Amino acid sequence: MSLATVLTGTVMTETVHARELPMEAFAYGLIAIALFAVLGGVAYSYRDVANRHRAKAEAYAARHSGAEHGGH
Repeated sequence: MSLATVLTGTVMTETVHARELPMEAFAYGLIAIALFAVLGGVAYSYRDVANRHRAKAEAYAARHSGAEHGGH
């Protein structure tokens, strides 16, 4: 017997050892969509955070509005 015959026979007699998923495949997609929606909501909640304390930001800008920069 040739090596090709032995390998072909081995491949053909091999059985598939498939594992079943713990839930349906579409459920993984639904979980991913829900997770991204929650994370999007968290990111959306941080919108306009810099403008919530406009008076403080304007006071800081007034105090530090010099033409010189602090070496940055």
